[in-house]
Amino acid sequence: MFAVHLMAFYFSKLKEDQIKKVDRFLYHMRLSDDTLLDIMRRFQAEMEKGLAKDMNPTAAVKMLPTFVRAIPDGSEKGEFLSLDLGGSKFRVLKVQVAEEGKRHVQMESQFYPTPSEVIRGNGTELFEYVADCLADFMKTKGLKHKKLPLGLTFSFPCRQTKLEEGVLISWTKKFKARGVQDTDVVSRLTKAMRRHKDMDVDILALVNDTVGTMMTCAYDDPHCEVGVIIGTGTNACYMEDMSNIDLVEGDEGRMCINTEWGAFGDDGALEDIRTEFDRELDLGSLNPGKQLFEKMISGLYLGELVRLVLLKMAKAGLLFGGEKSSALHTKGKIETRHVAAMEKYKEGLANAREILVDLGLEPSEADCIAVQHVCTIVSFRSANLCAAALAAILTRLQENKKVERLRTTVGVDGTLYKIHPQYPKRLHKVVRKLVPSCDVRFLLSESGSTKGAAMVTAVASRVQAQRKQIDEVLALFRLTQEQLVDVQAKMRAELEYGLKKKNHTLATVRMLPTYVCGLPDGTEKGKFLALDLGGTNFRVLLVKIRSGRRSVRMYNKIFAIPLGIMQGTGEELFDHIVQCIADFLDYMGLKGAPLPLGFTFSFPCRQMSIDKGALIGWTKGFKATDCEGEDVVDMLREAIKRRNEFDLDIVALVNDTVGTMMTCGYEDPNCEIGLIAGTGSNLCYMEDMRNIEMVEGDDGKMCINTEWGGFGDNGCIEDIRTRYDTEVDEGSLNPGKQRYEKMTSGMYLGEIVRQILIDLTKQGLLFRGQISERLRTRGIFETKFLSQIESDRLALLQVRRILQELGLDSTCEDSIVVKEVCGAVSRRAAQLCGAGLAAVVEKRREDQGLEHLKITVGVDGTLYKLHPHFSRILQETVKELAPQCDVTFMLSEDGSGKGAALITAVAKRIQQARKEN
Repeated sequence: MFAVHLMAFYFSKLKEDQIKKVDRFLYHMRLSDDTLLDIMRRFQAEMEKGLAKDMNPTAAVKMLPTFVRAIPDGSEKGEFLSLDLGGSKFRVLKVQVAEEGKRHVQMESQFYPTPSEVIRGNGTELFEYVADCLADFMKTKGLKHKKLPLGLTFSFPCRQTKLEEGVLISWTKKFKARGVQDTDVVSRLTKAMRRHKDMDVDILALVNDTVGTMMTCAYDDPHCEVGVIIGTGTNACYMEDMSNIDLVEGDEGRMCINTEWGAFGDDGALEDIRTEFDRELDLGSLNPGKQLFEKMISGLYLGELVRLVLLKMAKAGLLFGGEKSSALHTKGKIETRHVAAMEKYKEGLANAREILVDLGLEPSEADCIAVQHVCTIVSFRSANLCAAALAAILTRLQENKKVERLRTTVGVDGTLYKIHPQYPKRLHKVVRKLVPSCDVRFLLSESGSTKGAAMVTAVASRVQAQRKQIDEVLALFRLTQEQLVDVQAKMRAELEYGLKKKNHTLATVRMLPTYVCGLPDGTEKGKFLALDLGGTNFRVLLVKIRSGRRSVRMYNKIFAIPLGIMQGTGEELFDHIVQCIADFLDYMGLKGAPLPLGFTFSFPCRQMSIDKGALIGWTKGFKATDCEGEDVVDMLREAIKRRNEFDLDIVALVNDTVGTMMTCGYEDPNCEIGLIAGTGSNLCYMEDMRNIEMVEGDDGKMCINTEWGGFGDNGCIEDIRTRYDTEVDEGSLNPGKQRYEKMTSGMYLGEIVRQILIDLTKQGLLFRGQISERLRTRGIFETKFLSQIESDRLALLQVRRILQELGLDSTCEDSIVVKEVCGAVSRRAAQLCGAGLAAVVEKRREDQGLEHLKITVGVDGTLYKLHPHFSRILQETVKELAPQCDVTFMLSEDGSGKGAALITAVAKRIQQARKEN
């Protein structure tokens, strides 16, 4: 018993001594945690360089865009071919992806050899050999006369400009075929396939093996957004935000980046951690000075590194009693499979003895222990380096997503990872130590990267088909130049039609005289009360105007109009308005003051004079009874009488559009047009009296409130209305009315978007086909969401948050589509507005017989003010359609309430002048 303990003690002491001896000899291969964190930071810096357009040409880590924009979502289906060229064998697969989102894949495959004379010969012969193998496979599987899409896994660094195109940057591993570098490998293979007349195959995707690995795993786990290969070679890819990729146009969504991390250190960034063995191995390789990181990690080199270490230790008399065999001197005699075998638990020492004997050596027990520990240090360093670079990628993903904890999956493939008994455990442990705030799952790719190439092809096919369907919907909202010119011409005809006395009652564009016959001239002065009714909020203002100095001071208070009042009786509505006036006068201490009042009433009225106007019809959600056809000024006077607390002189009834024009006209005498692009849409302009048949007199000008929201109510723009416009119209409070407004104004744009999103979701093109209850709710998608979603400063992550608030569980791709839908709807609205405005300015130019017109448009409305692109598109459209008009757009900062006061002031000035005359 004592002898057994003595032997155990001797063996453990021997083992300890040998481990210490090897540790001292390979001191520089042992990497501390601080060193790994430093390498991690260096790799992060290299990633930044590779992604930057100006620095990429000199970057060692190339960060190649792959044009893979989406991972599988489970709806992929069909039959696909896949090729895998990049290792010691060449593989062809037929992949059948199940329908109905069951995530089921059936595969049939065949391996073909890659003879040395082919992979190091002529490039044309290489691709012809691949095409011949594919033809053989298709013949064997009875696929010769089927048209099939194909994904090509090509495990070498390529510069891609699209998914189905890639120019080889350089061969790696043992490939050296001539004349392929700097050419498109897809077109080379396509050309070779054309020799087989009975083969109809389209290459839809060129995929790096790392990308294939990520896509294979992502089919099983949607959280997989990183792919790593640790085999003959090593590499990693991950999903990067498009906004960070300078090398590709566009900021929307994400794209898989093939890091080509094997070249990390080729610029000298890792010289301090490279050892003499790394340098010697590099000098003896096919590509000296290249792929230096890969040469410290991958299966092609680990065995050779161990051989070089053992040879040097033997020469130093530290192993095998200083004896060396010819095999130990022979390059490639120790392979990575030998390293893995020697590190096996329990069997490792026995395997070491067997391998060393096969190399012609006579190892002692101590030698076997030492050799095993050399293998451990070399392979552990490999796992450590891999972990540091992978931790850098995970940190970047976490920063991109702006999350405190990252939950993600890393898809892994490669013989070293699969066959080495300790490698996965070491890698996982170090990664988790370096990035403790990441919950990482490592998923082994069981089917290899070739299945991944088929998955990329399947996703490309799905995205292609979905894109076509989405484009067909969005095309309905893309107006051609001819269509816009047609809208302009039709609007012009409707303007002319509405001005004629005999047509006036039939006109859809009402062309209502406002009896505002002059713009402010700067002599206006006094205190005026202004009311502003046109939406859910009602505003009361006190406006003080000083003459000469164009100085206006305003005090105002906003009051809510409850839905019950908006849709109750007319008497209730006007009593509520008077109650608000009373509250304001109390607040300002003006209860008994006699004040002239201007009433901004933003609904179509037929005016008989400046202080008389009969409501034609409610818009914007108002439905108060007993008002249509009645004089709203009389209704206000009656409500004031019922209150019997104050006496106000109602001087002017004003549309909000007219108020906007007057506000801007006070600053700029050229302002003769007012435009509202907000909850509703409308325009007014100064028309020559001779053209207004409904009003007596031919001298001077009068402001016409076009009420253009009704344009198209006679069916003249049916050719550009979509099924979504019809849906919104039919669900509105006034079906068949205000059709132009329903295509251009803030009250309806969000609802049009909602209808489109529902349709696309029903087609399975959005939100995985799941319609949330909130999305079914009318009015839930407010127009403010369009402005937020289309903001250039808003990242897709924030767009997803907006959609989540609406109960929509969106992917990155969903967010892109929603943004496109919002853009199409708002762009059409701005263009239609621009076409209508172009009709007005052209009419004014021609009426005045001018070659060139200079005019200012006063604009108000939340859509114009808050939407990031509406105003620009509107202005561009006017410029294109009315090139002989120099149109200045002036934003009305103080709204139509100030305009009402100014109209009241102008009306008082004109009244006074008439009295004096």
